[in-house]
Amino acid sequence: MRRIWRENGLTIVTLALFLLFVGGQTVAGWHEHNQDQEEHGQPTLDYVEYLGSGHSIEALSENAESEFLQMGLFVWLTTFLRQKGSPESKKLGPEEVDKDPRRDKQRGSPGPVQRGGVVLRIYENSLTLAFLVLFLVSFTLHAMSGAASYSEEQIAHGGAAVSAIQYLATSRMWFESLQNWQSEMLSVLSLVVLSIFLRQRGSPESKPVAAPNSRTGSD
Repeated sequence: MRRIWRENGLTIVTLALFLLFVGGQTVAGWHEHNQDQEEHGQPTLDYVEYLGSGHSIEALSENAESEFLQMGLFVWLTTFLRQKGSPESKKLGPEEVDKDPRRDKQRGSPGPVQRGGVVLRIYENSLTLAFLVLFLVSFTLHAMSGAASYSEEQIAHGGAAVSAIQYLATSRMWFESLQNWQSEMLSVLSLVVLSIFLRQRGSPESKPVAAPNSRTGSD
């Protein structure tokens, strides 16, 4: 057990926090949704019903969408862009991560590296591709659940329901998405720039405390 914790502690803690925050969000959202329903004379939902509602899924998916966009863009942009002095950037010259895996095969290299060809081509971009797929899935869920939630509100106010495609044309959809996207870019910008001058001893996201401000990269 101690070995599992030592080798996987970061994943365990972040997963636990994620589940804790999701639980808190859904409980708070459930109460907020039912309060709004009561104010409009509409039926309320029990907690399990709420979890499958557009209101709940929309809240979860729009946040996930922005996170996957942030991470995918950051992974991709850092392959060719630099920031002098930031540990979040590659060094200003070539690094080991730039090596062509076709010429750098090692004992124990992943299967796609050993196989080569199209499989390797996909694998060497698989992290960015994975975030892209996750972004598209969560964006689709956001559009579908957002349309359901928006339709409920429209009907309650005497309007008409909309489809997911129609919801994409509403200002609400893009207000929800863009307010999250801009906050994610701000957080990346803050980390990249602040880490040039500030330190956190023991964190791989920081340069060594004694390192000069001009030092670029994490090594």
